Amino acid sequence: MLRDATVRCGRIQRYFREIVMRAILSFLVGLTGIVCGAGADNWPVWRGPGYNGVCEGTGFPTKWSATENVAWKVALPGGSGSTPIVWGDHIFVTSARDGKNVVICLDFAGKVRWERAIGEERKAKHRDKGSGAHPSPTTDGQRVYVYYRSGDLACLDFKGTVVWRKNLQELYGPDVLWWDLGTSPVLTEECVVVACVQDEPAYLVALDKVTGEEVWKHDRVVKAPREANQSYTTPLVISEGGNQTIYVLGGDHVTAHDAATGKELWRVGGFNPRQQQFFRSIASPVISDGMLVAPYARGTTLTGIRLGGVGDVTETHVAWVNEEISSDVPTPAAADGKVYVCTDRRKVACLDIKTGKVIWSGDVAQRAMFSASPVLVDGKIYVTSEAGTTYVLEQGDEFKLLAADELGEFTLATPVFVRKHILIRTYKNLWCIGE
Repeated sequence: MLRDATVRCGRIQRYFREIVMRAILSFLVGLTGIVCGAGADNWPVWRGPGYNGVCEGTGFPTKWSATENVAWKVALPGGSGSTPIVWGDHIFVTSARDGKNVVICLDFAGKVRWERAIGEERKAKHRDKGSGAHPSPTTDGQRVYVYYRSGDLACLDFKGTVVWRKNLQELYGPDVLWWDLGTSPVLTEECVVVACVQDEPAYLVALDKVTGEEVWKHDRVVKAPREANQSYTTPLVISEGGNQTIYVLGGDHVTAHDAATGKELWRVGGFNPRQQQFFRSIASPVISDGMLVAPYARGTTLTGIRLGGVGDVTETHVAWVNEEISSDVPTPAAADGKVYVCTDRRKVACLDIKTGKVIWSGDVAQRAMFSASPVLVDGKIYVTSEAGTTYVLEQGDEFKLLAADELGEFTLATPVFVRKHILIRTYKNLWCIGE
């Protein structure tokens, strides 16, 4: 009996320690936006602290080349579109080496702190842009979460210790996407969430951040033909009125889910009225000013949706549809009543987020092709082409190109803005731009 009481006491102590830890982490995560605004020190998710491609820092470089204004560069073991993330003096990036999935941690001087293998690499399908490590990592400031095409999802601490590891394909069914996995894991207050939007099984699953145990699983049932069922987008996690909501684009629908239970709150359909069979979605949505903006239809439509409602709100909450400008791969950025779209070829545009009307648009370069997403910072728009050229535009009321900075390396990943420096992950190197 004494032993049983001791065990129960130990469990109670661990339980309360975990409650305190979660409270501290929630507080720190809540401060993320403030930290970024003060010094732009953290970039915990591929689209930045607000999931909207916006950083509040200042003093970032606008001019550089492969030989000028480069703080350092580090060779990477494999190509990928995975965007680095940053917390404090820790930079995390995913890749592959010698047939293994790997996560690499560097300090802000470019020195590798550690590298860990996370399961066997699953080879890419796409000849030119393929990778088994396209999903970007994410962090809550204490742990880092990584995901790979192999189905391996892992949690590591900042010292590189693997806290837990699960294979979602072994647990919930195979990956049946026609191309390489693209969605990244996202964090709620309690869980790490992954969206698997494909032919059956299609689902969202939430695992406890600390233990890796399943908290909830929601089967996402939508009607879409063939490849239109498949999505490579990353969900959004937005705090609203003390609650968190998860937004998912794919399968000809946007769905909103309660982050605590996975329950679907509302949905919008109608993205594919002619039932085109090949409307798979790659670009993720963006939220700002009470609006969700969703690129779709292989870059031919951009839809503005008012947040809120219950059930199917297609008829009541679609505010506008723009068939003039959109993107297939780059995810838009949004702030201050405007949404900024980088198309797959040449063009950057600014739209009114409430009406969808184009304020301005222009071609940055005749041959420019884009997979990376735009970032808004310090009154400027940064967009990086697949050729490794970053175009800097003025975030004003007209199209104005300020600079074109060439690294000359194939690039799919979105640039990251921290500590007055820019991290650019190419297929060969991780570059740190700045003094």
